[in-house]
Amino acid sequence: MTGANPFGEYEEDPAPRDPPRIPVPRTSIEDTGLPLPTPPLILEHRVLKALLGAWALAACSPEETAAVEDHLGGCGACADEALRLRGAVGLLHAPETLDLDPALRTRVLQACLTRRPPRIPVPSWATPYDAETARLDALLQDIGDVEWHAPVRLRWFDGKEPTSRRTTVAGVIAHLLTVDGLVAVTLGLDDPLGTPADTSTPSARTEAFWGAAPFPPTRSVRGPWREQSHNLVRTVAFAGGGSGRLPVPYGDFELPLRDSMLDRAFETWVHAGDIADAVDYPYEPPSPRHLHAMIDLGARMLPPALTARRQAGLAAPAETPHLVPAGAPGRSLRLEIEGLGGGEWFIPLDAPGAPASQDREVAHVALDGVEFCQLAAGHVSPEEAAAGQSGDREAIRDVLFAAASLSRM
Repeated sequence: MTGANPFGEYEEDPAPRDPPRIPVPRTSIEDTGLPLPTPPLILEHRVLKALLGAWALAACSPEETAAVEDHLGGCGACADEALRLRGAVGLLHAPETLDLDPALRTRVLQACLTRRPPRIPVPSWATPYDAETARLDALLQDIGDVEWHAPVRLRWFDGKEPTSRRTTVAGVIAHLLTVDGLVAVTLGLDDPLGTPADTSTPSARTEAFWGAAPFPPTRSVRGPWREQSHNLVRTVAFAGGGSGRLPVPYGDFELPLRDSMLDRAFETWVHAGDIADAVDYPYEPPSPRHLHAMIDLGARMLPPALTARRQAGLAAPAETPHLVPAGAPGRSLRLEIEGLGGGEWFIPLDAPGAPASQDREVAHVALDGVEFCQLAAGHVSPEEAAAGQSGDREAIRDVLFAAASLSRM
């Protein structure tokens, strides 16, 4: 309040003025320039039901999506239909790789064989070769023209140290073609080298094939290799299981056909892995049953390999080379292979003809199945093999080196 003083002048009341009891009007959103909120979309039931397919495919507008999802909370029939449609959309967009499963061919064949057995079955000792050549052929189908010239280094152990030979993907297939030709000649099929020559060893045959070509091998080598592998499987199937005793010469040694086909399956898998590494492609080990057969072949080849190393002065002499009676058991090493395809083998240490004996076990070696195969292929050195060891260290060293010496180009 203000009042007049005796001089007729007005002065302000020293007390502060009270705030107004009625608030000022609020500003409307229309006056702020901000976008107005969108009112909820109201649709009829038949329209919402028609939108369920588009909603499942995430093809509705935000307003339609909100309307449909609000409706699903109160309509059980539409909620069930929406759940069914969303599941169907999940089947249309399966999150799977486009690469074919390497085991697809095996599963298809197994399904076919359960319906109608083959009139001429493939011998069991030839099925690993059939399976591994099919897997490699599927890998070759997926690679492009340029990748056929990708560098590949073939590795093996020459008895004293690791060695290698540089080639290409096409060169590896040419190598498999020429060495498989040893089996082809035994079965009376054409030799991929053409005219016979002094090329009885795998390495000599490979070098002769590489040297005879005017140009480095290209993807055209896949056709002859594929046809030859099919002819080998077809021929042994018609020949029957008795043909497995036919000797296949490898130059300085020979194997019966049943073991030779297993040896070719093993080398096909190993070199398929080399090719897969060169083109950055995943590749799995063989099936456990086939892997076990390959490991068994390697274990059976260890005693003569150990004897050959002793004769060459590369291994310690046997404990009593002349005092073990014929047929009497000698010292043994227990080879334990772990993982799928594994098992136990007793390796005679004194002589190949002396039977192994568990009672005369002097050493124990434990290896993973794939690791043992990589050692036998010369891809892992004996010193670097991840092996559990106990017992006679000298015997263990000799057996590991003998396993590596099984490898060749």
